[in-house]
Amino acid sequence: MTEAEKRKEELKTALKQEKKQERAARRKKRRELSDTERVLRWDRLDNTAKVFPAIAGENMTNVYRISVTLTEEIDPELLQEALDLVLPKMDGFNVRLRKGFFWYYFEENGKPAPRVEEEALFPCRFIRANRNHSYLFRVTYYHRRINLEVFHVLADGMGGINFIRELTYQYLRLKHEELRTAGDNLSVQTSLNMEDSFVRNYTHSMPRGFQHQKAFLIKGEKLPEGEFGLIHGYLPISEMKAAAKKYGVTVNTYLVANFAYSAYRVCMKRKAGERPIRVAVPVNLRPYFDSVTTRNFFVMVSAEFAPEDREYSFAQVVEIIDASLKSQINKEHLENLFSYSVSNQMNPFLKIFPLPIKSLAIRLVYNQSALANTTTVTNIGKIPVEEVYEPYIERFHAFLTMSKGQFLKGTICAFRDTYVYTFSTILSDTALEQMFFRQLVSDGVNVEIETNGAFGGYDTDEEV
Repeated sequence: MTEAEKRKEELKTALKQEKKQERAARRKKRRELSDTERVLRWDRLDNTAKVFPAIAGENMTNVYRISVTLTEEIDPELLQEALDLVLPKMDGFNVRLRKGFFWYYFEENGKPAPRVEEEALFPCRFIRANRNHSYLFRVTYYHRRINLEVFHVLADGMGGINFIRELTYQYLRLKHEELRTAGDNLSVQTSLNMEDSFVRNYTHSMPRGFQHQKAFLIKGEKLPEGEFGLIHGYLPISEMKAAAKKYGVTVNTYLVANFAYSAYRVCMKRKAGERPIRVAVPVNLRPYFDSVTTRNFFVMVSAEFAPEDREYSFAQVVEIIDASLKSQINKEHLENLFSYSVSNQMNPFLKIFPLPIKSLAIRLVYNQSALANTTTVTNIGKIPVEEVYEPYIERFHAFLTMSKGQFLKGTICAFRDTYVYTFSTILSDTALEQMFFRQLVSDGVNVEIETNGAFGGYDTDEEV
């Protein structure tokens, strides 16, 4: 190596070290505000969030994931710096969970942001706050992908989208000098509203509106302890709309019906059952009640298919599921569903019970209602990003973890011209998933499939 080359290498090393020192200095400056110099804000949990601390644990984590895949490898130091910059601006995530005498509550978390780590284990593990700087979310990366995992007590999918989108924008600004002209302000797409929209829109008490009769459950041999299976199906939006149009339904209804039909064909063996197939479908309440809250604001409706002693075609199942959903997804019925839960929260007699008794009651009610559904299929919709950042982003994924009696779930999201339908499961048999994708192919949808390797014998060539 010549002297000139040596000097060039030394200069590159010095510049790299200087940048690291600058990042460390900026992080230190942001942490200098001590707890004694500020008043910690606190907040109540929203109506839905009250359920999750009572039921969560190692085997039912209530953690969901939203991830973004970029066009280049992730720089972990820059990702950490981006998280350090964004977190203080996102009040809904900058909290820790506290236990009061009557209820859990949120308190502002004055600790440094959790450490960004390379993904090495299966996703959606239980978040132990005492090992995570008291935070209730985690950020990991793997090659070109940034993963955000959120304990559902913080927010639903809309809140998670807000956070990962802002984290991605900030990371890209640090990574690419040409994007820094955008500044470090949050996007106009991002809401910071943290109202409890359940309470704001509650008007009257109602009797219990959710299903409690047991549904048909999908069972089978499970993956080894701790493993978590994922199957992503990439579906062109134009072809999905054409397939749904053939049956006169929306894409969401088509995909929910496809799950029900696949369960009927594969698990029920086309026979009448004592219990119906019910697909829990979370409904985003924001459009119905003029809300922009970043906290939980959704209810579950149950699309029901109760086969009788005859064989059903896919078209017939679609028609049944469509009628079931249409009868429930209207403002009046949705309001009735959440009013029951809010009325219990507002009941002065129930308020006086201490937290351990409330938690026991919540677990009993949850265990009854959880077994009333075969699965959950949630659609977080099309994820918009600002035009300037779009060339750096390849795709998004989203999926749910397991809950009581529901060992196989579906999640839908969309970006640009592609839907991503993700099966998440702890079951080793993939026959239902294969049936699901075969139906899509038969309706003219070109399906590309990707798995996380949990299914040793999954053969994508066979079903598509």
